[in-house]
Amino acid sequence: MLTLAVVQAGAPAARPCTPAEVAELTRPAAEPYRLLCRAALSGRDVARPVLIQGAEASGAALDCGGGRIQGPQAATTGTPTVAIWSRPEGQVWSRPVDVSVRDCVVAGNIRIWGMGAGGSMRDLLASSRTAGHTTAAQSAAPLNVRIDKVRFEATGTIPLYVGPGVTRTTVTGSTFAGRSTSTAIYLDAESAGAEIRGNVFDIRTGREQVAVDGSGANRIVNNRFVLGGRGGVFLYRNCGEDGVIRHQTPSYNRITDNVFSGASWLRPRTVVVGAREGGRRYCGDDAGWPFGSSADDGDGARGNQVARNRIEGVASFWNRSPR
Repeated sequence: MLTLAVVQAGAPAARPCTPAEVAELTRPAAEPYRLLCRAALSGRDVARPVLIQGAEASGAALDCGGGRIQGPQAATTGTPTVAIWSRPEGQVWSRPVDVSVRDCVVAGNIRIWGMGAGGSMRDLLASSRTAGHTTAAQSAAPLNVRIDKVRFEATGTIPLYVGPGVTRTTVTGSTFAGRSTSTAIYLDAESAGAEIRGNVFDIRTGREQVAVDGSGANRIVNNRFVLGGRGGVFLYRNCGEDGVIRHQTPSYNRITDNVFSGASWLRPRTVVVGAREGGRRYCGDDAGWPFGSSADDGDGARGNQVARNRIEGVASFWNRSPR
């Protein structure tokens, strides 16, 4: 199953931020600044978290001009450096569309969330038990987020997390550095249509560098990965975690023209399609429904294009012709 949310037309472009708003955005503080306008900072630093939330933030932009975003406390999964979140309003979700972050140094992480934003999994869990979950999750989640020329300096958590149902995220010309106990980018279940192009991954990760977990129709092209012995891009479906049924499979992704260096000598796992196929202790936690990972723990990956990727460095030893 692969669903891609329909583009929401007519979202208003946010107005430029006023000097007073820029002054407040760049004022050191512990609480997040709610960005509802287009901020051009010309190199000024932001010493507080930034929150871009709800439909009223559609069109919001943060152009740092090379400046740094870093809150007074270390970023966590629940308190990110930059949060681009939807907000529940009764039975519907208010979501931001057409948001951009450009030319910034992000110390910590960016997290893009629809259902589940703020740490509450109740709505996501309930929706996953309905047949139309993929469409519902995509309709609730941020749409058309553009990240360009951003340097991520990870401090432990995943530097870029693209949450359930988030569609059409673009990451271009960016660099991933620092350290993550998990991955550099995580494309979560029911997300789709991301374009990850022309980036450099030179980051210490605890796992593979890009996880495509039940996410489809993404394009991961023309990137450079410095693996440090870890994996590159893994496609799978994480059945049963937190009891949430994954409906979509990691299918119809294009992973081409990337360069991998520092791959493991023994297992140069640069791109792995179908990396799990079940086998996790929690796969049975979503049992009881006739669809998605509840009915089948397999990854279900199909229709993926993996071509013209190149291995350099240590792993190129295995590709040498015998003398």
